[in-house]
Amino acid sequence: MVPPGGIRGGRPRMRGVPAPRQAQTPVAPVKKRVLFVCIGNSCRSQMAEAFARAYGSVDMDVQSAGVSPATMIAPQTKMVLAEWNLRIDDHFPKSMDIIRQQPFDLVVNMSGIPVMLPGARIVEWVVQDPIGQNESLYRAVASQLEGLVMQLILDLRTESSVRKV
Repeated sequence: MVPPGGIRGGRPRMRGVPAPRQAQTPVAPVKKRVLFVCIGNSCRSQMAEAFARAYGSVDMDVQSAGVSPATMIAPQTKMVLAEWNLRIDDHFPKSMDIIRQQPFDLVVNMSGIPVMLPGARIVEWVVQDPIGQNESLYRAVASQLEGLVMQLILDLRTESSVRKV
């Protein structure tokens, strides 16, 4: 039996408790399109691309190119990257002319030659060209590029977290 005045006893009707906020589906971060450029796309840019693919595939889509591409990737480049357990057997030197038709957010230029791509931010890295040098220089360049790529990944992550706030 319902008491007189209803079960609320004359108290005003409650407006209800707001529905709990539904968990929002996480939005996948937008990957930055990054291009690594050197002179021949045979050493430095190939190394940087390999490190970026290995360590930063969550944060960026990467490619590499050369302002004056070589006919092949230097064998020492492949050998040194294999020491890091990175394989680039299916890579080949590419020209900037082919790449220019694609949009990039960031261009990392190691060529020492001015490079322009519409809409892309250009970053200059000073990295010695190991072409024609001994294996120890290739290793030193690879080690330097690994550090630079890791810093780039951290910078991109920080940049994207700042934008989300």
